Formats: sequence, C-alpha cells, structure tokens
Amino acid sequence: MRREHDDDDDDHKVKLNVGGKLFVTNRSTVANAGRESMLGAMISHDWEPEKPNSDEYFIDRNPAYFSLLLDFLRTGELHVPPHMSHKVLYREALYYGLMDRVHSATWPRSFDGNRIRLSVSIHGRATGDATAIRAAQDGGCCVAHGSMVHVYDWTMEELQPLNLDYHLVNDVGFLNPQLLIIGTCASVERPSHGGMASFNTRTGKLQHRFQVCHQGDQHKNFTAGALASSSSHGHVYASCRGLNAEYGVGVWDQSTGQQVDFVYDWPLGDAGKLQWLPQSNLLLGATLYPRSDDGHISLMDFREKNSVALTWTDCHLLDDKVVVDTVAMEDCKTVSVVNQYDNLGFLDTRSMKHVKWCHRSRPGKMVSQSLEEEEKMYSKLAACGLQLFSTKEQKVHVFCAPHWVLTSQIENKRGSCGGAIADIAVGGDRLFVLYDEEDVFDVWETPLSMNASVYEEDE
Repeated sequence: MRREHDDDDDDHKVKLNVGGKLFVTNRSTVANAGRESMLGAMISHDWEPEKPNSDEYFIDRNPAYFSLLLDFLRTGELHVPPHMSHKVLYREALYYGLMDRVHSATWPRSFDGNRIRLSVSIHGRATGDATAIRAAQDGGCCVAHGSMVHVYDWTMEELQPLNLDYHLVNDVGFLNPQLLIIGTCASVERPSHGGMASFNTRTGKLQHRFQVCHQGDQHKNFTAGALASSSSHGHVYASCRGLNAEYGVGVWDQSTGQQVDFVYDWPLGDAGKLQWLPQSNLLLGATLYPRSDDGHISLMDFREKNSVALTWTDCHLLDDKVVVDTVAMEDCKTVSVVNQYDNLGFLDTRSMKHVKWCHRSRPGKMVSQSLEEEEKMYSKLAACGLQLFSTKEQKVHVFCAPHWVLTSQIENKRGSCGGAIADIAVGGDRLFVLYDEEDVFDVWETPLSMNASVYEEDE
C-alpha cells in the first residue's frame, strides 16, 4: 500500500532540469503559470518534449532566475535580491510566458504625485531635440524625434523604432500597449504618404492607414495634427489640415481604419490638442499659442448634429495672456489652462464661461520676440485623478483639487537632465518627463510598499 501511495505522490511531482540544476515541484505549482504559458504547456498531455530521461524536463535557461520565478508561482509574491537584475528577470519571464503575471506582481502601486520618486533616466540614441512624449496604458512610453518615434515597453527596453520616411511627426499616442497611432505632415510629392497611420509596437509594421474621404471615395491629402482616442467607442480622432489650409476633425474606427465621421470647416483652425473625455463622451479640442495667436477651447459632442457643445476663447482678455496648454479633469469637472507666464487657470466644464486664474508669477517685463523668447519652453500640463501637473523650466509642480494648492515640486537632482522640460505625460501609473536639450527623459513612479523602485538596483 505504501508503494502505491508513493507512486501517486510521484505522479503529482514535476522534475525540471534548468541549466543543469534540478528543481522538483508539484504539478499544481507549475499549473499556476497558466495553460497559455510554456510551463503550463509542458505538463499538458499534448506536450512531447525531447528528454533523455523520461521523468525529467530539461530547459536550457538560467537556473538562478528560474528559482525566483518558481517561488513566485508557489507563493504569488515576487522577491528579487538586490544583486540580481530585473531586466534579466523580465527576459526570463518572457521566455516562460510569465511576463503578464510578473508585470502585475511588480505593479501593485497607485499613482500619487506627492509620493513619486525618480525611477530611471533614459538616454536615447536619437539625434536632435525630442518634441513629444506619450505614456502607454501599461507603463511604457514613446518619444517623437522629428520623423522618428522611439518606443519603450514597460521595462523601459527600447523596441523597434519607427521611421516615418522623413515626414515630420506632429503627434503620437497609444491605442493600446501593442498599437501606436502617429500623425504626420502631408506629402505633396507622394500623396499616398503622410497623414495618419497605426503601427504594431513590437514589430513596427503598419497596421492601418487612415484616410480622409470626401465626395464619395475620393481620398484627400492631409496633415494630421493633434490626436486622441476612445477605447470605449473604438474611435480615433485627429485634427486635420488640407493642402489648401482647410481644417477639420476626423473620426475613424480603430480596428478597421475606416472613416466614421468628419467635421468640415472647423472654425477654430489648427487644433493643437485633442483629448477624449470618457465620462461625458465629449472631445476637447483646443488651439494654443504659439501655433495660434488666440486660444480657443471647445467641447464637441459627435452625437449631435452641431458638434460644438461649449466653447471658450482668450481673445477677449484685456491683458496679453495667451493659453499655451490645457487639460481636462473630469473627476472635478474642470478644464485647466496655463499661459505664457506659467499662470494656472480653471474653467468649469459645465459652463466654460470664465477662467479663474491663480498661482500668478508674471515677470516684470518680457522681451518681445527675442530669440530667447522664441526658444522658450512653455509650460505643459498633465492630469491624473484630482492631481494636476504643471511644468516650469526644470521642475514639475503638483496641484491638488479642489483648491489647487501646490503640494509638491518634482525635480531631477541627479544632474542627468537635459535642459528645460519640453513635455510631460502621465499613464500606466507613471509620470514621464522629457527634456529639451538632450535625448533624455525621466521616469517617475510611486515606490512599491516593500522597497524602492524596481529599477534602482540596475542603475
């Protein structure tokens, strides 16, 4: 009877020879990896491994990192000693099909601008100044440099860079972590090039080319400016400019690339920013200085024939303030704006009538149209929940609703920043800060409760 019991125990055990080191564990532990993983497939009846010993699986990988992943499958907790590399761990997790589970285990954080700390500074290989940074939903990001877009996954490993064939990139954004949409200038010589397209972030391959159709099936050559997307509706929005300076806002289906709607004769001109508001199903469109002398902000409802629901402009202001950036914060029914003096203002999205200006820091006198002023990096805005992030030179200021009190100042004090801040983005529980003078950006995140940043040991 004892022999039968021992044989039954052996049936529930799995022997794994990883890089010459033998691991013995229960089948239930390996099954925690999931049927879609390599390890889960190994214990299925369809697996036919090549092995010299019938009761042992051989895997030619690093045994030290496999030990960490095996403990993770046993306990559900991932502990990485300081002397071991997280990047190597991610590589091994990808091989075993455990990347999604490892990502979840290393990401039990809630983003808080008052608690974030510098995780890593990324130095790219692009030439020239970067123009925009965008955050992916899973903590990755992309950076636009002229006609190039450099993509990074959530481990901050650079993926296949995208070359837009000398077409200047105007805006870029993630439809999801695997799909990137890019808006570029139109091509006069090659009408089929330029405009807007989506790409696979892993392979760099073209997914869809988005066309503007007018008068039947006639495709129009256009420049795609600001971009936005709606995951719930599956739509992509773009500010469009034709070759004859006609303006409009287009709507396309994300999955098919087909045009869904188009607002012709857009009265506000070349919109510099679009933002989808999921709670109210509205699209924020804004023209901003210096691309436009006057700032206009509109909320558009594509469910109505007259798509512009509410609008505001700064052209009636008596002083010389102009809006250089804006962001909507639906949780507090507010549209935040910032002017060239780094003053913050707030609009109520229910009326869009008056801006309440605060945090004034206007200098005594500005030099008109000087070279220094032309090259000035104007403030950029980003938002997360009830927190507003506003840049000024090399710092990011954090303000909290409802009274918009300055609660924190974020600055890279390690000496690796490259001049003034050119752009910021919040997404995937991270703040990304892009600098103007060098090809470098910072990644800020809320520390894990058990220890510091997951990258700190690798630097």
